[in-house]
Amino acid sequence: MADAQPTPPADGPGEEPPAAPPPPAGTPSAGGLLDVLGVAAVVLDAEGRIRLWSPQAAALFGYSAEEALGRYAATLLVSEENRDEVLGLFARVMAGEGAWAGSFPVRHRDGHHVLVEFRNMRLQADHGGMFALGLASEQATLRRVERDLALSLRMVDQSPIGLAVLDADLRYVLVNPALERINGVSSERHLGQRIGDILPFLDAPAVEARMREVMETGVPVLDNFTTGRISEDSGERAWLVSIYRLEDQSSRVIGVAVSVVDVTEQHRAAVSAAHARRRLSLIADASVRIGTTLDLDITARELADVAVPEIADIAAVDVLDTVLTGGRPGDGPDERAVRFRALAVKAGYRTPAEDAADPVGDVALYRTDRLVARCARTARPVLVPHVTPEDLPRIARDEEAARQLGEAGVHSYLAVPLIARSQVLGTLDLKRARNPVPFGQDDVLLASELAAHAAVSIDNARWYQRQRHAALALQRHLLPQHPPAAPGLDIAYRYQPAGAADETGGDWFDVIPLSGDRTALVVGDVMGSGINAAATMGQLRATARALGRLGLDPATVLTHLDAATADLGEAMATCVYAVYDPHSRLCHIATAGHLPPVHLRSGRHPRLLRLTTAVPLGVGGVPFHTTAFTLGEDDELVLYTDGLVETRDQDIDTRLLTLTDLLAGPHRPIEETCDLLLSALRRPDTHDDVALLIARAHA
Repeated sequence: MADAQPTPPADGPGEEPPAAPPPPAGTPSAGGLLDVLGVAAVVLDAEGRIRLWSPQAAALFGYSAEEALGRYAATLLVSEENRDEVLGLFARVMAGEGAWAGSFPVRHRDGHHVLVEFRNMRLQADHGGMFALGLASEQATLRRVERDLALSLRMVDQSPIGLAVLDADLRYVLVNPALERINGVSSERHLGQRIGDILPFLDAPAVEARMREVMETGVPVLDNFTTGRISEDSGERAWLVSIYRLEDQSSRVIGVAVSVVDVTEQHRAAVSAAHARRRLSLIADASVRIGTTLDLDITARELADVAVPEIADIAAVDVLDTVLTGGRPGDGPDERAVRFRALAVKAGYRTPAEDAADPVGDVALYRTDRLVARCARTARPVLVPHVTPEDLPRIARDEEAARQLGEAGVHSYLAVPLIARSQVLGTLDLKRARNPVPFGQDDVLLASELAAHAAVSIDNARWYQRQRHAALALQRHLLPQHPPAAPGLDIAYRYQPAGAADETGGDWFDVIPLSGDRTALVVGDVMGSGINAAATMGQLRATARALGRLGLDPATVLTHLDAATADLGEAMATCVYAVYDPHSRLCHIATAGHLPPVHLRSGRHPRLLRLTTAVPLGVGGVPFHTTAFTLGEDDELVLYTDGLVETRDQDIDTRLLTLTDLLAGPHRPIEETCDLLLSALRRPDTHDDVALLIARAHA
């Protein structure tokens, strides 16, 4: 019958075929490429009648199963002009001459023709009957899928980006050539393996955890920056990794797709640029932090502070002892040894390696087999990237220090010379213990640049220290060492150089014996600093002594001193000059731009003498005036320079009031008064020196 459908053969007489087991609960419906293609299945009997008709056939041709079953396929689907050709092909297939594949137009139910791709083959039933199976898909859909697939495969194969597909168990099922090159493993070795099997040096658990998260959430990971190694000796590599969830046509998760871009070169360039920025930043920081003063010890500590922890865990700054003493390298009993003076030691944390360093201020003698001595001798850096136990004795000062370095875990060592103006001044000694990265050539370059900058500051501090010592020595030589006894006066005096290491001033005091038991008291302050100020001070002191012994009154002495100062060029000075006569108890005094002396009398608050101040010595053309007052028994006269009272944060009137308040205390020995004034008024960081002279009258 035309509309009868063939009954599927049973497995035996009177038996129904076994039913297929039901799908597990929750199993998603099938879906895949065949669904995309919409493949239709049609079964014809030997006469060409339609016996089986799939839903896809109904969708493709427009006929329902009821309309198609039992009808001749050639009559239903083929136009008359193509019918003979189709029947001939059908006969060849049924005759067993092989399957047929091709395309031809099929008449749709609504009358238009659909170009269909066919695959026809003969089927044999268990009872010996023959059937024809036809598989068909719309040619346009098939060609589109073929193009898409070919394009996808070509893109995957030729893409410079590494691409891989992993199944739901995170095993490789596809790897393109680019990923083969990136991983250094062939695609055959990838397939069926997990990430950890292929790349054991990667953190595979972390990568797989991220992939499972993508499969669960569907949220892709895009351009995730990752670093690692693909082999033991590959060095650090860098990649941008993206992960996407893969689903089939029924939205069932079937795995993940991974894209990998090798950005190792860019990463290395970025790291190099970061190192360069770090180096420039550190050098810029050093230019601000090193050399803030002209104090040699402070400058060395500043260098060590910059080096730790940016470059090293432990840093030591040592200078050649000959640099400080003025000798020549090699001076001493053993020319093969190098004598160092430790200036600074700094550690980033408490460590035995800090105790192994030479104590600050100590002088150590190192033979040339020691690495730090070699660095100073050759003026070249000494690098030991990986310190072994055999290296420690060449680094440490003795066996105990070597043991301490080993206990501290020192594993890398670097020493660079401190060179300024073509002279080796010392070394910067660097060690790493807690920092696991060994010193490399970048560290040598950075430490050398840092040392070169610091060496100039150290050399400046060294030369300043020499000049300062010379100026101090000159000044102390020019000041009176033991002023002579003065009739009718008890004398106490103090001189203190500037507390800050800036310059040595030109302050001075003097006690000059005159005829008739008289005594001249002088305190002066040369403007300026250094050796020039000290030398000027010496000339003015000598001139004042000579003028005073001529018996001239104070104003006349200052007038001649003014002319002598003008003869010295740009020199200027302030000065107060007083002459005391114990017989008349009169004190004659004149001042040239100097701060007013203080007069103390029992029962009365100390007072600043009201003197005609005039101008400093060296200005010229302004007269000086002498003032007389009585200096009674136990009266005191306090002469001082501005370094005692002047500060930057208080005005001079406030400071002078503080001075008189201190002097208003209980009666005490004048030596104690000197100490009191210096301890109460003198600041340790002052930039000026102080001359203080106190005279007490007695019967």
